[in-house]
Amino acid sequence: MTGTNTPGPGTADPGAAEVRPGTVEVRTVDYHTAGEPFRIVTDGVPVPPGDTVAERREYARTSAEHERIRTLLAYEPRGHAGMYGCLLVPPDDEHADLGALFWHTDGWSTACGHGTIALGRWAADSGLVELGPDGTAEVTVDVPSGRVRAHLASRDGHVGVVAFENVASYVLGHDVAVRTGFGEVGVDLAYSGAIYASVPASAFDLVVTPDRFSELVDVGHEVKAALDGTEWSEHPSDPRLSGVYGTILYDDLGETAEGLHQRNITVFADRQVDRSPCGSGTAARLALLHAAGRIGVQQRLIHDSVIGTRFHASVQQTTTVDGRPAVVGRIEGSAHRTGEHQFVLAGDYELGPGFVLR
Repeated sequence: MTGTNTPGPGTADPGAAEVRPGTVEVRTVDYHTAGEPFRIVTDGVPVPPGDTVAERREYARTSAEHERIRTLLAYEPRGHAGMYGCLLVPPDDEHADLGALFWHTDGWSTACGHGTIALGRWAADSGLVELGPDGTAEVTVDVPSGRVRAHLASRDGHVGVVAFENVASYVLGHDVAVRTGFGEVGVDLAYSGAIYASVPASAFDLVVTPDRFSELVDVGHEVKAALDGTEWSEHPSDPRLSGVYGTILYDDLGETAEGLHQRNITVFADRQVDRSPCGSGTAARLALLHAAGRIGVQQRLIHDSVIGTRFHASVQQTTTVDGRPAVVGRIEGSAHRTGEHQFVLAGDYELGPGFVLR
């Protein structure tokens, strides 16, 4: 995988239309995971230099060319304020199948669970991996925060479920006092490939339902902004992973026969909202719930999104990271292809790479 990204299935014939000088042409395959979009760039973008995916992310963040492509694909009119996707890059070594640089409307993220689920489905759809006789396969993906593994299970010859094992997750802080317009609230923080703040929606007299969407976004953004730049936003060992990525506002719906049931909305970046239950955010919840004694190894969390879609999650094992107790979480969901695109940006296009309205 050198020079540009590997084309996916069914991409358009590059000779089908005349391309004017100065025109950027990018091909993508689009999926959604539990309602959250994921746009996979398959061709048309140079691979950022670097020996690892983490190094390639650092380059892309400061590259005018890659920032232009990110905004081209994430911003209107080709994207929208809630857009998410990835750039395929080589893995760190021969023990992984691919690497991924995750992006959204506000920048380049260090982790993306819903995207990992979509990449697992894409790997089978594109023929990158083949399902075994038992209808299963494994896809190993290097991401900026480490190595994750997606496990595919087929149904009627098609991948129906993808479960991924996340990087180890651990608690950073408990009941941290944060001042907001609603007064002082206690916030829990955990790292799960990115740093998440968790707080019950009830702390703001809210519930996680679509009719409270605007209020949830406001308070979620306020908590994130209050923590950014503080000691709680610092990763313990790798400054490239620092920064509070998002706020998880959750409702505790109690114990069920299947396991603990919660519902959440994750507000990240610049007021962006995850339509899914948030994959890496779910891993952060597992770390906090395990530390609180509410979930044990192999016990299940049923995690719903604000739109009612669902992930199933569990703690696979316990471990330690830099002397901290940690857990390895497994998050299960499904992804579906929504389209294939050949995006074009002509040199004389009056809006440039695009714009965002919220």
